[in-house]
Amino acid sequence: MVKFFQKHSPLIFLIIIPVILLLGLAGGYFIGHKPKAPPKAAVSIPKDKYVAFLSEIYDKIKENYWDKITDEQLTNIFILGTEKLTGQPQPNKPKDKVGFQKMLVKVLKDLGPDEKKKEFTTQLADIALVNLQPFGRSRLYSQKEEVSLKNTVENKNPEVDQYQVLNLPKSASSEEIKENYQQKTQELEKDKSPEGQQKLAQLEKAYQVLADEDNRKTYDESGVEPTMEYRLLTPHIFYLHINKFSPTTIDELLRITDKFSNREGLNSLVLDLRNNIGGAIDGLPYFLGPFIGNDQYAYQFYHQGEKEDFKTKIGWLPGLVQYKQVVILINEETQSSAEVMAAILKKYNTGILVGTPTKGWGTVEKVFELTQQIDPQEKYSVFLVHSLTLRDDGQSIEGKGVDPVININDQNWEKQLYAYFHYDELTKAVKEVLKTN
Repeated sequence: MVKFFQKHSPLIFLIIIPVILLLGLAGGYFIGHKPKAPPKAAVSIPKDKYVAFLSEIYDKIKENYWDKITDEQLTNIFILGTEKLTGQPQPNKPKDKVGFQKMLVKVLKDLGPDEKKKEFTTQLADIALVNLQPFGRSRLYSQKEEVSLKNTVENKNPEVDQYQVLNLPKSASSEEIKENYQQKTQELEKDKSPEGQQKLAQLEKAYQVLADEDNRKTYDESGVEPTMEYRLLTPHIFYLHINKFSPTTIDELLRITDKFSNREGLNSLVLDLRNNIGGAIDGLPYFLGPFIGNDQYAYQFYHQGEKEDFKTKIGWLPGLVQYKQVVILINEETQSSAEVMAAILKKYNTGILVGTPTKGWGTVEKVFELTQQIDPQEKYSVFLVHSLTLRDDGQSIEGKGVDPVININDQNWEKQLYAYFHYDELTKAVKEVLKTN
């Protein structure tokens, strides 16, 4: 198979970045992954904890990285990182793991106190991971960053209390929430400054979480925020915006569609995947089933020369069957798991993709725990690109994205959409959504 990337692109050196780049940066992410133990090394790992730490990361990359990488290629990444950190060229550059370990022993010996060795070790690990293609996707994670990632994937934000945003106690009634929201909205709508618009967005988010009884119950019990917004555009057209995929998204879909099930005359759906940052990809076999049926080939992962097929796990959802005309909105900020979903709905002709090409963020990352640690007060893990996701045509989503059937940059896009459904009300509703959202 033709490689998706060139092997000898220039290194990009990024020393430890203090803030985590999350799911705009993390593509699909597996929540419950427990990686299998690596094969036994041909030679024993040195007792030095810093060498052992970097050696285990070396092994994790060799076994779990999405592309096949030779010892010489991987060792060279570590060598260049070492030269960058020390400012010294390495003579007799090693070409395998054993030579790399011997080089580390010599370099670490000259670094002095443990604090310097720890700093060098963590920086070198992160440099090596960052420089695996696609650049910047793989990282060395501290325990704090791993927890932050988990919260993001699960759609939790412990730093923000949505009740405090509305300046209300948790015992507030639904009427109080609505009145407070309306009052604050009127005040903030007059403020056109960036700060005022940011506060207005935060207010909208708090109201979205707390105004819906089921959303509020989930938030109160677990801190999980909703991933969907919905409303009737007309008596005949339902609008559903999915802004992220979390472990609760399938439950939200079941609950929301059930609310509008079997409504007379409600026969069209606008499914909005714009600005969807992706998230938990291991739920897609369940989430796609309601749209394309049970036991259908849904999507593929590419890992070290092999393709892995994933089938849907559940079947048609009664609350979705009623929609005979479906428009799926995508844009350049649709990424990761959302791109996979868009590609599959396009493949199965579930609806018409309308918008602009998606971001092209087609990687699946996993967190791999490390048994070799260098600090009893800190736990490090490896956040590694494990697979690439493939489009409906078998090509990698990475760097390419998913193309819409109707591109709204075409001045005739409205006529093209009308030609599919001959439904003027739906065309007008889509135009209005694109204009106001």
